[in-house]
Amino acid sequence: MLLEVRHLAASYDGVPALHDVSFTVGEGEVVTIIGSNGAGKTTTIRTISGQLRPDRGEILFRGTRIDGLPAHRIAEMGIAHVPEGRRLFNRLTVLQNLLVGSFTRRARATEDAMLERVFTLFPRLKERANQRAGTLSGGEQQMLAIGRGLMLQPVILMLDEPSLGLAPMLVDEIFNTIRQIAREGMTILLVEQNVRESLELSDRAYVLQTGTTVAEGTGAELLESEMVRRAYLGL
Repeated sequence: MLLEVRHLAASYDGVPALHDVSFTVGEGEVVTIIGSNGAGKTTTIRTISGQLRPDRGEILFRGTRIDGLPAHRIAEMGIAHVPEGRRLFNRLTVLQNLLVGSFTRRARATEDAMLERVFTLFPRLKERANQRAGTLSGGEQQMLAIGRGLMLQPVILMLDEPSLGLAPMLVDEIFNTIRQIAREGMTILLVEQNVRESLELSDRAYVLQTGTTVAEGTGAELLESEMVRRAYLGL
């Protein structure tokens, strides 16, 4: 198994955010974590990427425990985190933001090839390569955030709310891009409030409630789940 999260618990300044989160991600899979606001989705991603230390539980990447490692070490292992809200360097150009993503030795070795791949995936970024990131539209900024994550040459790409705040047409575009990346063999861990879209593209998915894993199944199974349909699809 590529990534294993076992009974994870985490807190902010002593206030519990995760109580018992467990899931797995296999090589080449798209796995989605869904849940309402405050369920612990973003906290889970931040703990995996080393931005938050767990209180207990284990995180294993290719069989090696990574919980407690600093964030830069986790990134060097090939775990890319595209955060909620994009977190771009607004005063830097599109190109400069992308090059920031290839900060590891492994990524720098193939930087030019990956840059071409990102520009092929997002032609608008190539058109705006010398434009400051802060002047891009919301959809273009999200493309740049994903592109910067890809520049790491990741083994697993973790996307936190990539459709947040985007117009419906741009949401479709972002999800189509995620599908394309997945078809190329990238392993993806997706955190999303857009439940229907995310489950439709997922191999497997998990439901979090108040910091605890409460359900799991294939994307299709959870789309038909009575609990998911009532709680998240309004059916």
